[in-house]
Amino acid sequence: MTDFDYMQKALALAREAAAMDEVPVGAIIVRRGEIIACGRNERELARMATHHAEIVAIEAACRALGGWRLPESTLYVTLEPCPMCAGAIIHARIERVVFGAYDEKNGAFGGALNLAEAPNFFHPTVLGGVCEEECRQVLSAYFRQKRKK
Repeated sequence: MTDFDYMQKALALAREAAAMDEVPVGAIIVRRGEIIACGRNERELARMATHHAEIVAIEAACRALGGWRLPESTLYVTLEPCPMCAGAIIHARIERVVFGAYDEKNGAFGGALNLAEAPNFFHPTVLGGVCEEECRQVLSAYFRQKRKK
């Protein structure tokens, strides 16, 4: 499968989040060609500020692999990770991050700042803009609908 194929799966999770009245962000973690974890925003459902799609997926991957390190893994997410999620990605040693829409206000892998280049002990490879327009449209449609209410 390609980055496009995996991002389509993350987009499906984002749409599920929107249907649950959550900000539509979806994430999957792939290791050695196998999807090992999925996540979508669950902040409203869980009533937890930390339940971003990336964190939900990272926690599921750690449970699936039985440890906190996620080597040989790629995280696909529909929106550029925020600083909290970028920190979790770095600490989990996720080797590659592929995201859809850039987030100029809160993005931590090139949008507002770039933690992948910070002087830390681990630097994931980052690719942004995969299926960017489709990811942006899902977010825009959600917020347009919220403003109508």
